[in-house]
Amino acid sequence: MTLVWRGQPFPLGARWDGQGTNFSLFSERAESVELCLFDEDDNETRIAVQHQTAHNWHVYLPGVGPRQRYGYRVHGPYQPEHGLRFNAAKLLLDPYAKAIVGAVRPDAANVLPYVPDPDNPDADLEPDDEDSAPAMPRCVVVDESFDWEDDRHPRRRWAETVIYETHVKGFTKCREDARQDLRGTYAAMASEPAIAYLRDLGVTAVELLPVHHIIDESFLVDRGLSNYWGYSSVGYLAPHGGYAATGALGEQVREFKGMVKALHRAGIEVILDVVYNHTAEGNHLGPMLCFRGVDNPAYYRLMPDDPRHYMDFTGTGNSLNPVQPAVLRLIMDSLRYWVIDCHVDGFRFDLAAALAREFFDVDRLSAFFDVIYQDPVLSQVKLIAEPWDVGPGGYQVGNFPVLWSEWNGMYRDTMRDFWRGDASVAEFASRFTGSSDLYQSDGRRPFASINFITAHDGFTLRDLVSYNEKRNEANGESGRDGTDDNRSWNCGAEGPTDDPQIAELRERQQRNFLATLFLSQGVPMLLGGDEFGRTQDGNNNAWCQDNRISWYGWEREEWQRRLLAFTQRLIALRRDHPVFRRTHFLVGREQAGSGLPDVWWFRADGRGMTQRDWADSGKGTLGVFLNGGEITETTRDGQPIVDDCFLLLFNAHFEDLRMRLPNQSFGRAWALELSTLEPELEPGAARFAARAAVPVAARSLVLLKRVAGAATQGGRAAANRAA
Repeated sequence: MTLVWRGQPFPLGARWDGQGTNFSLFSERAESVELCLFDEDDNETRIAVQHQTAHNWHVYLPGVGPRQRYGYRVHGPYQPEHGLRFNAAKLLLDPYAKAIVGAVRPDAANVLPYVPDPDNPDADLEPDDEDSAPAMPRCVVVDESFDWEDDRHPRRRWAETVIYETHVKGFTKCREDARQDLRGTYAAMASEPAIAYLRDLGVTAVELLPVHHIIDESFLVDRGLSNYWGYSSVGYLAPHGGYAATGALGEQVREFKGMVKALHRAGIEVILDVVYNHTAEGNHLGPMLCFRGVDNPAYYRLMPDDPRHYMDFTGTGNSLNPVQPAVLRLIMDSLRYWVIDCHVDGFRFDLAAALAREFFDVDRLSAFFDVIYQDPVLSQVKLIAEPWDVGPGGYQVGNFPVLWSEWNGMYRDTMRDFWRGDASVAEFASRFTGSSDLYQSDGRRPFASINFITAHDGFTLRDLVSYNEKRNEANGESGRDGTDDNRSWNCGAEGPTDDPQIAELRERQQRNFLATLFLSQGVPMLLGGDEFGRTQDGNNNAWCQDNRISWYGWEREEWQRRLLAFTQRLIALRRDHPVFRRTHFLVGREQAGSGLPDVWWFRADGRGMTQRDWADSGKGTLGVFLNGGEITETTRDGQPIVDDCFLLLFNAHFEDLRMRLPNQSFGRAWALELSTLEPELEPGAARFAARAAVPVAARSLVLLKRVAGAATQGGRAAANRAA
């Protein structure tokens, strides 16, 4: 017979103390709650939770410990027209579960709270009494102890950060140098070959697609597909069990922590892509897995005049309700757990604008931001917003508060347009120098801009230069899914080609994008696999492709090896030269006494840009001088930072040209640093005097470094004359 004690209302979830386990569940509107324990033979024991404090239903069970599987049944009225959807026939997951085992198996029982009837649009108004337990995953009590040894957060400065966006499974699933039984798991991500690859590439942080426990949508299961990306969360404190090689009865927690520890040992930070804007339960016709059955009006935003239906700012059928204090607490408890207990270094918030909606409008002063700002733990980690959602007024690039960096969608769009000859030089210059028009006025710095050309959502870099149109038929939606606004250019042929000129141009365009990304002010984010030309065969929405469309192929052709080497070279160049990663915005004038401005833009004739030049969309040609002697920040111990000076020559036009260098006030002599036309050329392979005409091939860029000792005196007056 199981002993039952009163227990404590906090902490929420299941907490083992070495003697027994305390269980606590928030539900403001429940009439009663049952804790359901499952033994090894899956026999269920129901225990009435009789004590409630501050809407938390709690009980303590002596002798119950790690690996115990459990769930809840929550009793209350089933009145969808009033927003209430309690149904005790449906087994529910604990919102605070630290581990979840199993998948939803809709063929085993009905997980909907009603009897589905395709001919009855009001079928959800009547409850179903079929027990859903045979179809439901189980929560698991975990032993939270872990030997972190001397692990510490690397705490990389934003100016030093290079982000690598990747997927736990896809990154290692096809790695032949990883043990076969580990491939596609946290353990494989922590393996020496995987970490050595990331370290040699030069990235400083991995941004992992969602690892909160994932539930596949039923329509995907019907198609033989799954939610590969993982934006279908149901367990905000539980690492997804499917990514664990060692087991799913709590072992996934230990394996995840081991991965973080191994990455930290290599100096690599771990950033999690988190989905607090919606859950896997869908709209009013969706399954009852957790929140809907625990307290539907508390956890979800319901339509004020029709609480049967959900507000949907996410395109998934529902929106979580962070205006509700208990839901805001769940989000904060989840974030703190990943930082404190799992040593995670930061978060990228999916559709973050949805979290900032107090009621309908996006509010940068919302409670969510206030709580983050004052939190002594969360305010110190990396916070990245995807600054939009699908609701009205949801595009909020540039509008998040201090402490936040943002995926800069305007940077992505501008750079894609520029290299296909369809962006103004003024817009390009603004994005290249950190987007001060978006981030400076409220006190943020260049690192508020997370710069990216591609991300998981859209074409890979190789596909961006190979396809004008998406190829999403494999997703089972007749090609209707995925954006049509790709801003891509196939370089003259759609998809694979044997034409050597087109192939060469595609390689060059990939190098152009990569060079632009890593030489821009701001924080670069590289989509995993772009460094060696990974393709998804034109699929720009591979969210449900858990197969070789999405998995990284590690067998590379010669051109892919060249591209990888070029990417490594770019990242090393950025690491070695702070002039490309300033912590303050450029101002276009002298500040540190070098005699020259910190940045100076010029035309193809070597003369300064005029207002007319900036207003003219032109041919996509311009040059920029970056002054390493005008870095106003200092080292940690207060020493000045002095770097080399560089010239970048951009030619996005379809014709070759010769760009004349500025006069000798900027430097008497310049040496080639790299060329996207001839990536094999070593630094110093060519030298040019001031005012020399430098060949810049069509659709290419050239980077020059000022030769040591070639600086001149009296630079300020001469630079003014050149302008």
